[in-house]
Formats: sequence, structure tokens, C-alpha cells
Amino acid sequence: MVGPELENEWVVFISHSGVDTWVAQQIAREVRSRNAHYFLDEADIEVGHDFEESILAAIWRSKELLVLLTPWALTRPYVWLEIGAAWARQIPIVGILYGMTPGEIQSNPVVPVLLKRRDLIDINRIETYFDQLAERVATFLGKG
Repeated sequence: MVGPELENEWVVFISHSGVDTWVAQQIAREVRSRNAHYFLDEADIEVGHDFEESILAAIWRSKELLVLLTPWALTRPYVWLEIGAAWARQIPIVGILYGMTPGEIQSNPVVPVLLKRRDLIDINRIETYFDQLAERVATFLGKG
């Protein structure tokens, strides 16, 4: 979870489709176990708050964006907006493939080049991402 008091912490913005909420929650739990904070819309946006404003504020506080790339996520405008905002901020964009292959991303005309150029990782290899995240956080916190 993320709040204004965590601006100097390592925050991972987790972008996902609503269909993938359970998977995103599991990823968030693992992110937290690596001493990082996370932003997950259903956990961090209170009922009645301005959704878009909350999303944008969280992206500005985040050090990286993790996007769960699923067939459903590719149809969600907010996922694309979050990717675009992270790209504009020039923060790392980590693509986790779930139910998709790199070839499907590469051949999909809807997927922008900025995402096709990334080294995407299959969810079955997500421990590699978590290990690298733990190293980044340790370095950031001066413990690495």
C-alpha cells in the first residue's frame, strides 16, 4: 500500500485488469515481502475518491510500474493510460505475461512499440523479477 508518507520509499505501481485482481494481490504481497511498497487500486483508492487523480498521484510516487499483461488487460483503457504515464515519467515498466506469449505481444498491432521493446517476463519466472526488485530496494535503502 502507498500513502503520501511513503514518497521516499520504493513504490511499485501494479497495473492490471479487474479480471486479474486476485493475481495482482498475490504479486502485491510478494512485492511487500521484498521491503517495497505497492499501489494497487482496489487496496489504495477509497470509495468516493477521484479515481483518475488517485492513479496519477500514485504513478508520480512510484519508482516503477509492473503491468500484468493478460488478454483482458490489453482491452482495458486504464492499463494503457498507466503504461503511458509511466513511460512519460521515464520509470521502468516491467511486463509480466500471464496467459500470453511474447510473440502474441509482438504481433499485436494495438501494443505500442514502447512495450514491445521491453524484456517481458512470463509469470512462471516472476521470482526473477522479485529477486531483482529486492536488490533495487536494498540499494535504494542503502542496505545493498
